[in-house]
Amino acid sequence: MAKQLSYHRMREIFERLQASEPEPKGELEHVNAFTLLVAVALSAQATDAGVNKATRKLFQIADTPQKMLDLGEAGLTEHIKTIGLFRQKAKNVIKLSRILVEEYDGVVPNSRAALQSLPGVGRKTANVVLNMWWHFPAQAVDTHIFRVGNRAGIAVGKDVVAVERAIEDNVPVDFQQHAHHWLILHGRYICVARKPKCGACHIRDLCEYEDKTQ
Repeated sequence: MAKQLSYHRMREIFERLQASEPEPKGELEHVNAFTLLVAVALSAQATDAGVNKATRKLFQIADTPQKMLDLGEAGLTEHIKTIGLFRQKAKNVIKLSRILVEEYDGVVPNSRAALQSLPGVGRKTANVVLNMWWHFPAQAVDTHIFRVGNRAGIAVGKDVVAVERAIEDNVPVDFQQHAHHWLILHGRYICVARKPKCGACHIRDLCEYEDKTQ
């Protein structure tokens, strides 16, 4: 595990990440808070591209909790059967849609606790929705961020909650809004798990990773 980087090195890293991608966007397609919530819940152990392929037609007919209930579990299953764990995910989406209709008047709540109370919604999913829809600087730590954070010294921690806290504590405030998107994209395309593309990395000289590749 790398050591946590200094403030000045952190600033330089995020200045470079910002310069390369000033307004990073999540790659999950959605049209409102509900479809974003569903897309993120479906993305667990699945790729964003795979989720988008399955949800394009789904969200044309079921873009609200009530419409999702009207579609029903069997109808939903047909749309998402190409996604991993689709049966359990279909059950959870129908359950959370019912709760949203019955307890929240069909509106997605915007507190982390309320979101996490919904079936199939964990802390990471809640943080993605809070960040992408309400622009709250929540840090959704996935495998990419956990790897990059610890490998580079950007956010050092033994578990995802520790890495989330390290981002909140160490990333300068003016970069907090987009921090998790920059780190996800960096981990997805440059700082990959096997044979990271260090030769193409624009923060290579600031990174603590010892086993750099060419």
